[in-house]
Amino acid sequence: MSSLVLIFIIVFYLAILFGIAFYTERKSKSKLVNSPYVYVLSLAVYCSAWTYYGSVGVAANTGVSFLTIYLGPIIAAPIWIIVLRKVIRIAKQHKISSLADFISLRYGKNRFLGALVTVVCLIAILPYISLQLKAVSETFEIMTSREDASIAIYEDATFYIALLLAIFAAFFGTQTTDASKKHRGIVVTVAFESLLKLLFFLIVGVYITYYLFDGMQDIVAKASLVDNFSNLVQINGLEQGFNWFFTIMLSFIAIFLLPRQFQMGVLESNRLKDVKTAIWLFPLYLLLFNVFVIFIAWAGKLQFGNAVNSEYYTLFLPLKNGNSFLALLVFLGGLSAVISMVVVSTFALSIMVSNNLIIPYGYLKNFKRNESLKNSKYIKNIRRVSIFFIIVLAYFFYYNFSVELSLYSIGLISFVIVAQLAPSFFVGLFWNRGSSKGAIIGMLVGLGVTFYTLILPFTIEALTGDASFTQQGIFNVQFLSPHSLFGIDFLSPAEHAFFWSISLNTICYIYFSLNTKGNYRERNYAEMFVESKNYTSLQEEAYVWKGEAYVEDIKDILVRFLGREKTKKALAAFYTKYDIKEEPKFADAKMIHFSEQVLTGSIGSSSARILIQNVVKEEEITLVEVLKILEESKDAIAESKAMKNKSKELKKLAKQLKLVNEELLEKDKQKDEFLDTVAHELKTPLTGIRAGTEILLYNPDMEEDDKSRFLTSMLQDSERLSRLIHNILDFEKLAKGKEKLDFQANLINKTIEKVIGSLQPAAAKKNIELRVKNTHPIKFQYDEDRMIQVFTNLIYNSLKFCEPKSGVISIDYKLGNQSIEISVRDNGKGFEETDVDFVFDKFFQSKNQNVIKPQGSGLGLAISKQIVLSHGGDIFINKNYKDGAEVIIKIPFNE
Repeated sequence: MSSLVLIFIIVFYLAILFGIAFYTERKSKSKLVNSPYVYVLSLAVYCSAWTYYGSVGVAANTGVSFLTIYLGPIIAAPIWIIVLRKVIRIAKQHKISSLADFISLRYGKNRFLGALVTVVCLIAILPYISLQLKAVSETFEIMTSREDASIAIYEDATFYIALLLAIFAAFFGTQTTDASKKHRGIVVTVAFESLLKLLFFLIVGVYITYYLFDGMQDIVAKASLVDNFSNLVQINGLEQGFNWFFTIMLSFIAIFLLPRQFQMGVLESNRLKDVKTAIWLFPLYLLLFNVFVIFIAWAGKLQFGNAVNSEYYTLFLPLKNGNSFLALLVFLGGLSAVISMVVVSTFALSIMVSNNLIIPYGYLKNFKRNESLKNSKYIKNIRRVSIFFIIVLAYFFYYNFSVELSLYSIGLISFVIVAQLAPSFFVGLFWNRGSSKGAIIGMLVGLGVTFYTLILPFTIEALTGDASFTQQGIFNVQFLSPHSLFGIDFLSPAEHAFFWSISLNTICYIYFSLNTKGNYRERNYAEMFVESKNYTSLQEEAYVWKGEAYVEDIKDILVRFLGREKTKKALAAFYTKYDIKEEPKFADAKMIHFSEQVLTGSIGSSSARILIQNVVKEEEITLVEVLKILEESKDAIAESKAMKNKSKELKKLAKQLKLVNEELLEKDKQKDEFLDTVAHELKTPLTGIRAGTEILLYNPDMEEDDKSRFLTSMLQDSERLSRLIHNILDFEKLAKGKEKLDFQANLINKTIEKVIGSLQPAAAKKNIELRVKNTHPIKFQYDEDRMIQVFTNLIYNSLKFCEPKSGVISIDYKLGNQSIEISVRDNGKGFEETDVDFVFDKFFQSKNQNVIKPQGSGLGLAISKQIVLSHGGDIFINKNYKDGAEVIIKIPFNE
C-alpha cells in the first residue's frame, strides 16, 4: 500500500473521530452517551498498543505469561465495588480534577506532594507514549513496505499523526477551565475506538485460527513440535510463579493509578451504579481480547520463526497471505489503541502539569482581578501548551531513544514507576494516620530504588551496550547488583525493582506516618477521605477551620476565575443549601471549604488553598481541637442523617395513608352510589305498586280488563322487588361464607346446555346467536345451581351489550393444570379500561352507565365472583381481548 493512500485513510479516520467527539459534545445528555456500556468501553483505554501488539510478542517468546497484565485488572474488578466507588465518591465531593489533586488533597492539599505525583506520572508515562508512537511508525512501515527508518522529522508521518492527536486532545480536553467537568466527547470517542480495536482483533484472530489454520487444535498440534513448546504453556517452578505474582500486582495497581485509568474510571464517571456493570463487563472485554493471542503468536512462530518482529504477527500474517484489507483493519485497530491511550494520557497529564506544577509554582500571581475571561483563557492555554509539550517530548524520546525498546519492557517500567503512588493512595484511603511526610519520603525512596534497580541499568545497557554495572553493581559490590539486590536474583528486572521499591516505599510511609505528629489540615482531610460515606452531601460540615475572613474578599477571588454571574449562582446555591437568608459579612469554615472546592476544578486544590489563605487570617488549631470538632461534626451529620431517614419514613407513611384514604373515599363514594341505585331500584317498583293500589282503591267500578292489567303490573313490580332484596341478601351470605354449597359430580357440558336452553328465548328475541364451542363431557365437583347462576349472570350481561342481529355470545371450556377454564365471550361494546379492575367490586357502579350498565344494580358480577371464590376458583376480565368482552372463570378440577 502506498504511503499517500495510508495517510489519507488515517486522516479520514481521525476526521471520523473528530466528528464523533463534536456530535457527542452537543448531545452530552443523551442516554447513549451516558450509558454504563460507554463507561465500561472507556475503561478499555487500558488496552494500548502494548495489548494490541506487545501481548502477541510476549506470548511468542515467553508463552502464557502475557496473561499476567490482564489478570491484575480482572482480580481488581470485584474490589471496585468498595475501592473504586469510594474514590469516585470522594472525587465528586471535592471536585477533584486529577490523580495528583486527589493525593494532594488527601494529605491536606500539600503542594509539594501534588507536584511530586505529577513528576512521577510524567516520568512513567512519557516513555510509554513514545512507545505508542513507535508502534504507529513501525506498523506504518510494515503496511507501506518501507524499510528505511532513519528519515527526517518532516518526512515522518508519525510526527504529523502525533500533532493531530495533540490538536484533538487540546481541543476537546480544554473546552472549559473547570477540569473536574466531564469530557463526554473524548469518552465516547475512546469507547468507539475500544469497540473497533476489539472487533478487528477478534476478526484477525478468527482469520488466522480458522482460515490460515484448521482451528485451535491444529495450531496447538503443530506448535507442540517446536522444541521449547512445553516451557511456553506452563509456569516453570517457584521462580516464575513469583514473577507472575508480582506482575499481577503491578497490573492490579496500574488499573487504578495509571493517569488514563484514573481519568476514565473516576473523573469521567457519571454514576456510581455504573461500576456494577464494569465489574463483570470489563473483565469480559479483557478475556475476549486475549482469546486468540496465544494462537496468533504460535501461528506467527510457525510461519515466520524469528525472521520478523513477533509483536506484529497480526499484520505480517494477513499481508503474507495476500489479505491487505484485513491488514488495514488490524492497522486501524492498533491506531485506535494508540490514539485513545495518547489522547487521554496527554490531557490527563496536562491538567496535572497546569494545576500542580505551573500554576502553584509561578503563574498564580499572574491572574488579575476582574479579568475572569483573560484568566480563563490563560488556564486553557497553559493546558494546551502542556499537551503539545508532552506530545513533542514523547516524540523526541521515540525519535532518539526508543528504536531498540520493546512495548512490553517500557510498559512494565511505566507500571513500576506508577506503582510508587500505591501506598499513599490505597493506604491513605482507609488509614487516617497516613501523613504527607510519610507519603513524600516513601515515594522518593521508592523512586530512588526504581531508578537504581531498573531505570539506570536499563538506560546504560540501551545506550552503551555495557552490562557490567548490572552484573557487578555499584562499587563492584555484587550484593548491590541492581538486578539481584541483597541477594534476590530469581526475579525478572521489572518484578525485582517492583518488589524492593514498593516494599521500602510502604515501610517508609508507615514508619514516618506513625512517627510524625502531622498538622490539623492533614488530619482533617484524612478523616474526610477515610469516612467519606458519612460526608456524602455535607462535607463542608467536616471542614475544620478557625480564623477571620470577609465574604467580600472570598467573592473577589471567585470572581477572578468564575466571573460575576457564575460566582453569584455558586454562592446562591451555597446559601440555599445552608438556609442562609442574607449574605453574611464574615465567612465561616463551610464557606471557606466551599470556595476552595469551587476553585479546585480550575486551578487545583493546592493553588485554591494558597489563594484563599492570602485573604484570610487563619488561626492554628491543635490536633485535639480537630478531633473534637470532627467528633462533633460526625454527631451532627449522624443526627442529620437520622432526621432525613425519619423524614423519609414519615413521607412514605403519609403517602401510604393518603392512598388508603383515597381508597376509602372512593369506596365510600361507590357505597353511596350503590345505595342511591338500590334506593332507586326499590323506589321504582314500590311506586308502581302504590300507584296501582291507589287507582284500584279509588276506582271500584273499573273494567275487569283494566283491573287485571294493573294487578299484573303490580305483581311484576313485587317480583322485581323480591329479586332485588334476594340478591342483596344472597351477596351478603356468600361474602360472609354463610352459604353452604352443594358440591356434586356434574358434567359441565350438561350444565351449560341448561343455561343456554333457559336463555335461548331471550337471545332469539334480540336475534343474538348463542354458541357453545365445546361439548366434550368433563365431570368434576361443583354446585350446579350456583354455577348456573354465574353463567346466567354473565350471558345475561352480554345480551345487554350485544347489538341485535349481529351479536354473538360464545361459551368455551378446556381442562388445564388441575383446573378447568371456562370463558364467556361476546362481540359487544366491552368494558371500559378504567373499569376492568373494579367490575367485580361490591359497590362498584361504572361512571359510564350507557356503555357498561344500561340498567341494573351492579350486583350480578359481584355475586358471580363470590360464587366462584366459594368454589376456590377465580374470575377475571381478559384485558387482551379487544373485540368485545371476555370473562374467564377458573375452577379447581376435583373429580
